[in-house]
Amino acid sequence: MALLEIKDLCVSYGMISALKGISFEVNKGEVIALIGANGAGKTTTLHTLTGLIPAKSGSILFNGTELTKTPAHKIVKMGMAHVPEGRRIFQQLTVLDNLKLGAFIRKDKENFGADLEKIYKRFPRLEERKNQIAGTLSGGEQQMLAMGRALMSNPDIIVMDEPSMGLSPIMVSEIFDIIQSIRKDGTTVLLVEQNAKKALAISDRAYVLETGKIVLSGNAADLINDESVKKAYLGE
Repeated sequence: MALLEIKDLCVSYGMISALKGISFEVNKGEVIALIGANGAGKTTTLHTLTGLIPAKSGSILFNGTELTKTPAHKIVKMGMAHVPEGRRIFQQLTVLDNLKLGAFIRKDKENFGADLEKIYKRFPRLEERKNQIAGTLSGGEQQMLAMGRALMSNPDIIVMDEPSMGLSPIMVSEIFDIIQSIRKDGTTVLLVEQNAKKALAISDRAYVLETGKIVLSGNAADLINDESVKKAYLGE
């Protein structure tokens, strides 16, 4: 059974159909990429999975449990964390307080210290800046904080929305290395990313969204060599 299974998912904003019956699945331990142009429905997909916007119809199964009527805070408790587009950290709080908020829903408070150390080991700059106001961090450091905050909930799956947006090429490479290390540690990743080449390079499988429909899917290694994908998304 897939960890996350989406069937015939439809989402509308008023009279506008944003998702038109998409179906895909994410298996435990995979990195799955959702790629497509602006307005294709990528962010809408993630917002629907995490309970931020309602589905019009269709099914979202997470660990065998239907999510379409489940509020966002309960979805987090069930083991799905969201790293949103634009990072959305708590700008006025310290780095440490942001990380503490990531663990807010956990019942195993006794493991907080050990997990915080794991975050600091993965993101040494967050430890260096733990008492710094989060809004004063660089863009790359804020992205690391958003990822660290999500990991503090000890999720089964992290959905990430445009983690490389606005970052320098060196920081982009670092963020993608971190995503790979997250997977190696056993956390499944669903990745929405404009940088299709980088996303496909680290993913197991991928789905291509166009105007609310999945038009192509397959192994990432195959899609990165697909002529239509090269032309539309890889600038080749």
